[in-house]
Amino acid sequence: MKLKFIAAGAMAIACASAAHAQSAGSFVLSTGWFHLSPQDHSSEIDVVSRGGTPINESIPNTGSSVDNSDTIGFTGTYFVTDNIAVEGVFGVPPKFDLNGDGILAPYGKLGSAKQWSPTLLLKYYFMQAQTRFRPYLGVGVSRVWFSDAQITSGEFLANPLLGGPTTVDIKSKWAPVFNGGFTFQVTDHWYAGLSISYLPLKTTATLTSNSATPVGNLTTVTKTDIKLNPIITYINVGYRF
Repeated sequence: MKLKFIAAGAMAIACASAAHAQSAGSFVLSTGWFHLSPQDHSSEIDVVSRGGTPINESIPNTGSSVDNSDTIGFTGTYFVTDNIAVEGVFGVPPKFDLNGDGILAPYGKLGSAKQWSPTLLLKYYFMQAQTRFRPYLGVGVSRVWFSDAQITSGEFLANPLLGGPTTVDIKSKWAPVFNGGFTFQVTDHWYAGLSISYLPLKTTATLTSNSATPVGNLTTVTKTDIKLNPIITYINVGYRF
């Protein structure tokens, strides 16, 4: 009789563990800290046109770099099966500072922009659903666009390359996302996790400047290609519903 009670208790514990696991039909909402570290490189600035006349001339030894940034992130993960999950990722848009390189280095910070990059991931979780520690791999896609892009350096705005008030437009892009990490079950419902993602991302910044001349305003258009290729670390806590 005692053996029957012991066996029944063990089965109940096993069922309870499985019921509170990341299994098919589970939904996990998480929040945490995003650290974005661009592996950046920019091309030389290309003067596309001046006063409507095509120029297409590169300015040697001109470039820029992008600082690291941090922000708050949110994810929602739905388990289609015990091992396959779909995840949506969104973060409060981080602000990146753009710094001058080469002959532009003396200007220091040239400007800034905010990056929006909502992401959809397909993830494969290893091991069984009731396992506390579960590593995973994921792949997905992100739509990246920028807002509040501006040149903030008055000295750079006065440079003959620009010569006056300048607007900045950074091209929106689709980018693949490669992701890996793990979750750890702390209680029946609470989880802690760590993930690392890589986004191979190349975009183009277009600067349109207007300078006053004796015969009226002169519009200059310049462009530079920027490879951001950020590595994104996400440390989070999650709750399973």
